Amino acid sequence: MKTLIEINKLNFKYGKQAKLFNQLSFTEQAGRIVGLLGKNGAGKSTLLKLMSGLLEAPKKPITILGEPPFDRHPRFLEEVCLVPEEYELPSVKISEYVKAYAPFYPHFDTDKLHQILLDFELNSKNRLSKLSYGQRKKFLIAFALSTNCKVLLLDEPTNGLDIPSKSIFRKVVAASLTDDQLVIISTHQVKDVENLIDTLLILDHGQVKLHSSVWDIAQKYAFNTVSRLNDGEVLYSETAPGGYKVISEASASASNIDMELLFNAVINNANLKL
Repeated sequence: MKTLIEINKLNFKYGKQAKLFNQLSFTEQAGRIVGLLGKNGAGKSTLLKLMSGLLEAPKKPITILGEPPFDRHPRFLEEVCLVPEEYELPSVKISEYVKAYAPFYPHFDTDKLHQILLDFELNSKNRLSKLSYGQRKKFLIAFALSTNCKVLLLDEPTNGLDIPSKSIFRKVVAASLTDDQLVIISTHQVKDVENLIDTLLILDHGQVKLHSSVWDIAQKYAFNTVSRLNDGEVLYSETAPGGYKVISEASASASNIDMELLFNAVINNANLKL
């Protein structure tokens, strides 16, 4: 698969504050849906803004599709789409917004947009200013997926969505993507995306704490609930109704991953090696 994102020794801070990122490095390839996780203040939204070119990183340590994002070349802008957590939309109809902004994306698929709007129960005649927060978020997701950009950056995309809409979100993302695209989803709502993502990227204290495919994690570790602990076998544990949620070395078969438990284990420096 083609490498779409390369970050090499990224350092970044806001003004005189402490460094948010310290020598942060990773690469991402096409054909992946990446879950970007981290505690509040870990820099997830900032990282997406750096990758989309809304913020400038010193010494240009980031390349997306071979371009430094902050240079904002047209060939970069037409292949990268960010759905931010916080946004403002003009007081126009959905159809008017699409007419104005779709031409900036040469691979925009109007038929795909119409289908996703139907899935989300949105009408192109709706005025954006009259929609609820969740409805506006659904429109932005629909528009982003319809751009067919090579790199899609989604910041807390399920915030504001009700339970049925979260299910539809997972369905339309999975159905809309091709092998030459990359999606990075920053989220606190791990349960909303755990059946969608295939790669985990966990940030903590300015560093990448874990960067691994879900498949590799499932092959190496088992996630279970037990009534009592066997300290010789448990790598990480948390109390839970009826006993403990635990991570241990995997047996012969792959395990279903408890991503919240895994995140807590990584942040708390459990002895996991990937």
